[in-house]
Amino acid sequence: MRPNRCDTLTTVARGGAGGENQGQAGIFETTAGAFLSHKQLQEEVFGASALIVRCNDAKELRDVVEHLEGQLTIAMHIDQGDNDLARDLIPLLERKAGRLIVNGFGTGVEVSHAMVHGDPFPATSDVRTTSVGSLAIERFLRPVCYQALPRRTSPCAIKDGNASVPQRVDPKPEPR
Repeated sequence: MRPNRCDTLTTVARGGAGGENQGQAGIFETTAGAFLSHKQLQEEVFGASALIVRCNDAKELRDVVEHLEGQLTIAMHIDQGDNDLARDLIPLLERKAGRLIVNGFGTGVEVSHAMVHGDPFPATSDVRTTSVGSLAIERFLRPVCYQALPRRTSPCAIKDGNASVPQRVDPKPEPR
């Protein structure tokens, strides 16, 4: 496949055309100079696409990283000779993404205890939870206090004996 070139972007590869409401995967390439000059190249894209930004040196790479928007994931493809540079970039990268991947690609997400990812601020307002994984449910919970509510009018979830819902009924003060 011969690359398709435009002023700032080269199409390296395209997947097969999909049907209605189906995306078409693509790999694109640009230079650090073009990336830094064209804001639209810096925007996060959802879907099966990748943008390779060719940098001439570590300074140019650092400039590119500093201009990244928040991302769900950032993948670094490195070998042993890149370890020092990668270590220097990690403090920048961890402010840009909720998940850093080395020599791999972000997978789909699943509900499991090991799966955590989220964007940098302000994508989530509470850093104790995540957008995926078993802790994700906490993002959708809202505590409600029922004060002086007669038991006969209580919602089923908080009736006496429902062990699946944590409750404190008429708590005694904690000892000091």
